[in-house]
Amino acid sequence: MRILFFILASFLSVTGLFAQHGHAHPHSHGSDRSIDFPDTKEFLTLICDFHQHTVFSDGSVWPDIRIQEAQRDSIDAVAMTEHLEYQPHREDIPHPDRNRSHVLATEYAEATGIIVIQGAEITRDLPPGHANALFIDDANALLHEDSLSGFTAAREQGAFIFWNHPNWIAQRPDGVAELTPFHEYLIANDLLHGIEVVNEFTISKEALQIALDHDLTIMGTSDIHGLIDYQFGVAEGGHRPVTLVLARERTADAIREALFAGRTVAWFENTLVGKPENVSAVVEGSLKVTRATYRGKSSVAAVTIRNDSDADFTVENLSGYSLQSDLGVIHLPPHRETTLEVMTLERLPNFDLRFRVLNAVTSPEERLEMVLPVTVNN
Repeated sequence: MRILFFILASFLSVTGLFAQHGHAHPHSHGSDRSIDFPDTKEFLTLICDFHQHTVFSDGSVWPDIRIQEAQRDSIDAVAMTEHLEYQPHREDIPHPDRNRSHVLATEYAEATGIIVIQGAEITRDLPPGHANALFIDDANALLHEDSLSGFTAAREQGAFIFWNHPNWIAQRPDGVAELTPFHEYLIANDLLHGIEVVNEFTISKEALQIALDHDLTIMGTSDIHGLIDYQFGVAEGGHRPVTLVLARERTADAIREALFAGRTVAWFENTLVGKPENVSAVVEGSLKVTRATYRGKSSVAAVTIRNDSDADFTVENLSGYSLQSDLGVIHLPPHRETTLEVMTLERLPNFDLRFRVLNAVTSPEERLEMVLPVTVNN
């Protein structure tokens, strides 16, 4: 049955028979597995995965599979970031052109609406370790004998460059991301613009602190080599890590501008991670008070909150008002309404609900605090 399901899903995604999903995600996709966050007050919220591999480096699939997966997950933009220096399939798939994966992915994505951004992975020992260069023109030009010249060649092409998995135990046995003098040089010379705080199954509080201390763009990626479905347990309700990019419009140029401006949030295992202003924008765009009325002649207000995102928010009540419905820690399930019984002690025309969002991370030790204004209808 599982084999038949995947065959049918592949057919439907290719033929475009899946239902349309939202103005920010015009390409077709399947069922409720799509990754869905609403737009913020100022920006479109674009779902992006900028670290993926195919058989053109050390991945297990052809580029068309990456596009089909992106369709099913309602991804807005992807990049095939093949290892420049590491080519384990070269005897079976010899290809002197390091741009080939991107060319094929672009062709397969043409009818889907998915934006394919050209990228490559500079693959070196630590330091500097691995880094992805996005928005390049020619991956072949990044192949250099020494580490630094690969970065400078990427910068000459106008690339946005981010440090991959700085906590990777193959290069950091203790799992602790640490800024080296080499990385400090890269940052000071406009050769490093972002850092993966989330990569595949790992999240690094040290990488988050590095991003905050050095104003690097916060990235979350799948770094997928096999199949998204198997790797992240999609059938069991899992999802790939992604970067939510807050962009002015749905174009490659707008994504590039947003990345350089640092307007991103990583989405990882029901957790949002980013700079406070970006996390706040995403959460505030997701949660809205839809109704508020007092129960009869009482001073207990029934306040209904709508969560329009994929996040299953866990919030702590900081309002100063007790709740008859909860003891202080509240769950706001995704794409549902939740009604709270708020004891205001007197009937008020309006009041504020203040929450600490426990799965919205703004620094290694801090969680987002937000206010939901409430206007009572009776």
